[in-house]
Amino acid sequence: MSRPDIDLTDPDRFVRQEHHGMLAWLREHDPVHWHATGQDTGFWALTGYDDVSRAYLDHTGFSSESGPMLGGSFRSERDPSAGLMMVATDLPRHRMIRQELHWAFSQDMIRRVAEQVGTLVTAALDRALADGGCDFATDVATELPAGAVMAITGVSHRDAHELIGMTRRMIGFRDPHFADPTEDERLVLAMTQADIFEFFAEVLRDRRKKPGPDLVSRLLGAEMNGRPWTEDEILYNCMNIAVGGNETSSYTACSGLEALTGHPEQYGQLRTRPTLLDSAVNEILRWSSTNLYVRRGALRDMEIGGRTIRGGDVVTLWNVSANRDAKQFTDPGTFDLARTPNRHLSYGVGLHRCIGAMLAQTELSVLFRQVAGLPAVFAPAGSPRRLRSNFINGTTSLPVSLHGRPKGA
Repeated sequence: MSRPDIDLTDPDRFVRQEHHGMLAWLREHDPVHWHATGQDTGFWALTGYDDVSRAYLDHTGFSSESGPMLGGSFRSERDPSAGLMMVATDLPRHRMIRQELHWAFSQDMIRRVAEQVGTLVTAALDRALADGGCDFATDVATELPAGAVMAITGVSHRDAHELIGMTRRMIGFRDPHFADPTEDERLVLAMTQADIFEFFAEVLRDRRKKPGPDLVSRLLGAEMNGRPWTEDEILYNCMNIAVGGNETSSYTACSGLEALTGHPEQYGQLRTRPTLLDSAVNEILRWSSTNLYVRRGALRDMEIGGRTIRGGDVVTLWNVSANRDAKQFTDPGTFDLARTPNRHLSYGVGLHRCIGAMLAQTELSVLFRQVAGLPAVFAPAGSPRRLRSNFINGTTSLPVSLHGRPKGA
């Protein structure tokens, strides 16, 4: 393979799905890659499975406090949410925040989410059947995070979708479908974050008057080192859970359905072998790799793969590349619902492994169990529209029709 033009910061390269070629070349020829963004500025890109997983597990060598994604600066400056929001916090504070948020992902809450998501997905699929098709991205997939938001925060279905619209705009701040391309990206991002904070501030005001069995009410009574959580801590972590949950589950659902319709023999297997569901969900997660990478800051000088990384350097961990590493996965370019073992890194690993992993597994299982059990199958009915982002692998529109058996099954 000749060296492709490498640019991991250009979102349009990801819209055109060119990232797999770029990352495959890096994984083979330059797995610890210095990505220059200017004179003396840039970031490291780790693309091999072993390097990515080791970096996730090295909590003394890497910090999360510079935020989870690349922004306007490629230096390890602290993110405004550092020390306040779980995803941008290091030990020991990270563990204390995580312990309080863990309540939202208890077995009882997972059961409640499964019931709510199941009800919403059933209704959405019934509408799609009646209409002979739908836009899966907007009509079905968003019901996964909607059900989770309703169960965890106690808000209405309408308010849940209002919040999903906000988190869509926040993650899609570089996408003309969600934001005016003539506006300053940083301003769009800041204004959308402010809208999300105001949404949760209103929920917070209501829960102070009428507490309930929801996360916001619980955080109002939470303590850290013997003191109550501040309002900023509550708001940042509510946003953390909302953004993390809203974007990943629905976009993974879209990637999963698109993979099934593109691999009809696998689609047929899912319909005829219900025992495949668990491994199918994990293969969909590996294949989708919705959270393309995470950002870390090096805390000290270190050597990885023969390259010297300096303390203060920005390092990116490319999940999407690690999940296609042939040293870890047999035939990684094959979509195989029966794949086992399947130790994908879509949730990360170690201390910062996604706190909502079991919740996402449950939501996706509820959805694809129902999809597999439909009396008709989905087929493409138009071109998908990709999210303009180099951080989230998303599909914002997925037109589909419903008809008989999948071709080739």
